[in-house]
Amino acid sequence: MNATQQHMLDVYRAAQLGSPAPPAPGLNDWQVVREVRDHQRVRAVVEDRPARSRRLRTALANLFASSTRSSSACG
Repeated sequence: MNATQQHMLDVYRAAQLGSPAPPAPGLNDWQVVREVRDHQRVRAVVEDRPARSRRLRTALANLFASSTRSSSACG
């Protein structure tokens, strides 16, 4: 059974029970991704870790360090 078929079954059951229909599959995916990201950032702050990834900062530091090394070697 795929997600669409499961959703159709859930909508039918909800209609039979008089409860509200569930949201369509994939409707709130980006909202969930944002909430997970925000939750991870909050946990990082609570655990006294940097809230953002260090990959970008490290890459930029390496880039600038290599450019200053190459410019100082030339002159």
